Amino acid sequence: MASMLGCGRFREARAGIIGVTESKSMGRVCEFCGKGPRFGHNVSHAHNLTRAVWYPNLQRVRAKFGKAVRRVRICTRCLRSGRIEKAVS
Repeated sequence: MASMLGCGRFREARAGIIGVTESKSMGRVCEFCGKGPRFGHNVSHAHNLTRAVWYPNLQRVRAKFGKAVRRVRICTRCLRSGRIEKAVS
């Protein structure tokens, strides 16, 4: 049950722009779906493990939320799938 509460890349943001209106001070996190860095190991042929971090592909875009326009950091998956409406200059 505890794993179900903390998981899910789209959290409460699925319902709308809830994830965007929250202020986040964290970097390297999608402001819409909450996707952030993943941690693991690089594994060599000799099975030597070194720590590794994989970051999401974040883009800074001007997005429209109702009548307001904000500059947000969005992962390319959210951008491609049309979850965010880009603002026209």
